[in-house]
Amino acid sequence: MNGEQRRIHILEDIQNSDKPISGTTLAKKYGVSRQVIVQDIALLRAANYNIISTTRGYVCQSKRNASCVIEVEHESNQIEDELNTIVDMGGKIIDVWIEHEVYGKLKAQLSIGSRFHVKEFMDDITNGQSSPLLNLTSKKHYHTIEAENEETLQLIKNKLKEKGYLISVL
Repeated sequence: MNGEQRRIHILEDIQNSDKPISGTTLAKKYGVSRQVIVQDIALLRAANYNIISTTRGYVCQSKRNASCVIEVEHESNQIEDELNTIVDMGGKIIDVWIEHEVYGKLKAQLSIGSRFHVKEFMDDITNGQSSPLLNLTSKKHYHTIEAENEETLQLIKNKLKEKGYLISVL
């Protein structure tokens, strides 16, 4: 299999997977080094495929009908409830970002679309592998969220507002 054929198969794997696929997994599957996979992903991105890297691997960000950026604020102990509220209502949390006074915009890709992903994320936070960005900005932060349609997105925003998390929609 040549490089072009491998990239086609890698793209199909990522697009057809309902969870992120690690570079190591792809490297083993195609009998190449992880660095070759990184180069393949770079070439696919250059060809305008919207592949993003998450902490759990590569995903092809699908184009959904509805998305928005929300500004939220809550305590650290409410992170899990905030994320579960979004996914329970059919949403997906694409990213989290803050506006830091010194560093400017700090952004992290999340790709959280289920309670399982929320639990994985919370395990990483509680095990000290990471610290929530909201700790750097007096709890205020932003998420890009997606849903199947505008109605679902509106229900998510209403629920977040009801819980006191939503500040505004950008």
